[in-house]
Amino acid sequence: MVEFEAALLAIAAAFVLFAVVALYRVYAGPTTHDRVIAVNVAGTNTVIAITLVAAAYQESTFLDVALVYALLNFLLSIAFSKFNVERGGVL
Repeated sequence: MVEFEAALLAIAAAFVLFAVVALYRVYAGPTTHDRVIAVNVAGTNTVIAITLVAAAYQESTFLDVALVYALLNFLLSIAFSKFNVERGGVL
């Protein structure tokens, strides 16, 4: 089973790399819409990476952390959308 755990950790590392690439789009995004979507993609990739680590180490506590992080990611996107619409922009 060591190979399976190593594969899960390698896939989790790939998702972390994808999140870093998405954070570049947050920095260099030409529009606010690109930045909001990139933050959501980075958050989703982080949640996936945390769940893969939880599966590799067989720790259910990490799943609780991933669930809370996913909810915070969702609330962040809703709050930012509301803030942007109130400022006059349409998201």
